[in-house]
Amino acid sequence: MTKALSKTKSSFYRRLYVAHLIAQGVASVPAIIEATGMPRRTAQDTITSLAEMDIECVFEKSEGERHNIGHYTIKHWGAVDRHWVADNAERLRQALGYR
Repeated sequence: MTKALSKTKSSFYRRLYVAHLIAQGVASVPAIIEATGMPRRTAQDTITSLAEMDIECVFEKSEGERHNIGHYTIKHWGAVDRHWVADNAERLRQALGYR
């Protein structure tokens, strides 16, 4: 039996994993929900909270679209090693219990 993650660790892992998904092109709230099964509000809050880790994530609106149609892009990873996150993405996904 695996030990449950603390709230702090699960929040940290969730942020890293969502940043990884965005960097891999899973870059909208609906796509993140589909990939993980997390609630919409959790996905939205996680994207917003990336800034607390100095991960610069911006929304890029699609040309000619209305109602905030577009995608997120990671512009800068701050102090986070994006290669470590990519190498450990499967471990993060499993630890979080995502699809």
